[in-house]
Amino acid sequence: MITFFVAFLVSLMVALGLTYVVRNQALAWGWLDQANSSRKVHVRPIPRLGGIGIVAGFFAPLCALFLVDSGVGHHFRLHTELISGLFMGGAAIAALGLYDDLRGAGARLKFSVQLIVALGLYHLGFRIEVIANPFGPELTLGALSLPFTVLWMVGVINAFNLIDGLDGLAGGVAFFGVSTNFILALSRGDVLLCLLMAALAGAILGFLVFNFNPASIFMGDTGSMFLGFVLAAVAIKTSTKSGTAVAMLVPVMALGLPLMDTLLAVVRRSLLGRPLFSADKEHIHHRVMSRMVLSHRSAVLVLYGLCGLFMLTALGLNFANSAQSALLLCGMGVVIAVMMRKLGYLDLGRAGDMQQRRQRNIRLRSLVKEVIGAVREARSLQEVWSAVRLLSEVLDVSRQELRFQHLRDGLLDGVVFETQRAAGLSMPFELRLEVKDEEVVLGSLLLVWRDGRNTIDRDEELALELVADAVAERAARLLAVADADPARVVVLRR
Repeated sequence: MITFFVAFLVSLMVALGLTYVVRNQALAWGWLDQANSSRKVHVRPIPRLGGIGIVAGFFAPLCALFLVDSGVGHHFRLHTELISGLFMGGAAIAALGLYDDLRGAGARLKFSVQLIVALGLYHLGFRIEVIANPFGPELTLGALSLPFTVLWMVGVINAFNLIDGLDGLAGGVAFFGVSTNFILALSRGDVLLCLLMAALAGAILGFLVFNFNPASIFMGDTGSMFLGFVLAAVAIKTSTKSGTAVAMLVPVMALGLPLMDTLLAVVRRSLLGRPLFSADKEHIHHRVMSRMVLSHRSAVLVLYGLCGLFMLTALGLNFANSAQSALLLCGMGVVIAVMMRKLGYLDLGRAGDMQQRRQRNIRLRSLVKEVIGAVREARSLQEVWSAVRLLSEVLDVSRQELRFQHLRDGLLDGVVFETQRAAGLSMPFELRLEVKDEEVVLGSLLLVWRDGRNTIDRDEELALELVADAVAERAARLLAVADADPARVVVLRR
């Protein structure tokens, strides 16, 4: 136990110190997560890259074992496949997250790296070969072991990425998963897994000092994907040492909240015709805040309580027989069903218009893709406006305005594009989106409806934010050309 405590303490201190340094440097260098989207919950720019502290905190005591001549260190060094998988796979995932936090990584790059890492782990022996069935004999996967293992790894990594939506939530959820694995490993006398979980627990708590609401730094994709990777890999090792009656059920239950949230997101977006990788504010943590009318911190504490319930269920499954496991699963199923009903996921009254919303969203996605493509190919601000004008008729807008502003030689140049159409006589409802490139405001996109609405559909809002982002990106390049070679560009005046 002393070794575990030392690993925990070293990891805690490294994570504390490094997170503090990274936070200050991120503030100094402008590495901030901007509050410039309706998808964001925070209202001010917050430093990101806090995941660096988690990664370093986790690896610090493990690297020290290579230098210390001890029984634990010798035992650690003997497990070359486990060490290679965690170190190489963890480094690859952390590097991917760091690149995404600094430069932005597309879904294709993310999934490619995650797939390669998952295949590498499978080659090193991280394999799911048996699925538990408390109601009957276990299921042997056979040839399906590879795709199931890859799906598990990629799924858990992205589940933690999705759950990272409130201050302290992803770290807290991970801590409950770590605690479950630590208790299970301790009960089996698995020194190595205990050591790994003690190190990760210290790294998480060291980071949570700065991340719990109100957060002064975010973990970013560096932290969320790394946590998902380590827990997914350790879960496989935990399941292979379980009795077949609970193989894979325990880690699934231990990570119940992020896995359930990911499954709901996939089903929701598929039924509504939304892109699977689009962002929205209908995750479990968002609905806990809105449906239960809770503050940011209260919502996180409620979800901590739910994670605690998942943790107790996972531990119960590990020590229960088949009949008791079935009862535990049925009881947890009732709890989940009640929660889904409370949060509005099982609202049958909305099922009738789902097909209409799906068809509308598919048309909207097609329109947005066309508009963004035209914006990116525009060779002037006039052509940018010509592309954006397509929105007015499809969205039944009565007035649409695109305004650009640009500071040159101490003077504010600008241009305004506007179109109006007869579309209702009700009181106007306005939506104004900033056209913003990083910290620089380049203008705004204004849309006005007179069809009697007093709010905007969430799918339309997300689509318009994507258009505004594309306009900002293209306008920044066009205005940069104007600064480099003024003779090639007509000066814009309001």
